[in-house]
Amino acid sequence: MFVEIIGWIGSILIVGSYFLNIQGQLDSKDKRYIWANLIGGICFIINTYSHQAYPSVAVNIIWVLIAIFAIFRKN
Repeated sequence: MFVEIIGWIGSILIVGSYFLNIQGQLDSKDKRYIWANLIGGICFIINTYSHQAYPSVAVNIIWVLIAIFAIFRKN
């Protein structure tokens, strides 16, 4: 049950931040947007790994790496 909750938290963070971005309420360069994607991606890694959905694990590892690079990029 814990892994499922983690998965839902990841979904809310990623889809929620994307929705706010599309609505013009949260810029894609905003640290909150990037952190929501980073944490959401980590949640998805935990969830998909526990379900042995390895292609999704790989995609989410890349998703997290992109967020990490975005956090440390120079503006």
